[in-house]
Amino acid sequence: MTAEDVVAIYDRCEKAGIRVWIDGGWAVDALLGRETRPHADLDIAIEQKDVPRLRRLLADYHDVPRDDTKLWNFVLGDDHDRRVDIHAIVFDAAGIGILGPPENGNAYPAGSLDGSGVIAGRTVRCIAPEFLVQFHTGYPIRDSDRHDVGLLCERFGLPLPEGYR
Repeated sequence: MTAEDVVAIYDRCEKAGIRVWIDGGWAVDALLGRETRPHADLDIAIEQKDVPRLRRLLADYHDVPRDDTKLWNFVLGDDHDRRVDIHAIVFDAAGIGILGPPENGNAYPAGSLDGSGVIAGRTVRCIAPEFLVQFHTGYPIRDSDRHDVGLLCERFGLPLPEGYR
């Protein structure tokens, strides 16, 4: 997934009235304002109500089967091996973006969607740095996670989480 691919998808969504928040590795690079590593996919958060419109908009993409596919978290791919990992949220009264059934406890906390960054010269909405670091915990750490978290913590003066030290 190239920076140009990311911007093209972001702009298509924006023009269709679908708010998008860049997540994952591309959010890291957006916050840093530069591409720091290759990316296999694009992680995005959108509102659940926009999923049908997104599917129509990305009609050239198909569902990519995975063991963890849910109605609120699924991957779409195209014939050029581009992948978009969608996290569909519903905002509650406190501004928390609930991901899936509320009883599961998965959410974008209030303030986590307040980040802003730049990809290929385009300003984009993304996950705020302190939350992006937090979201990189609680699972086995990969080399790409070490890379991303290290750069975020250095740039934004955040402490390295336990397990990254």
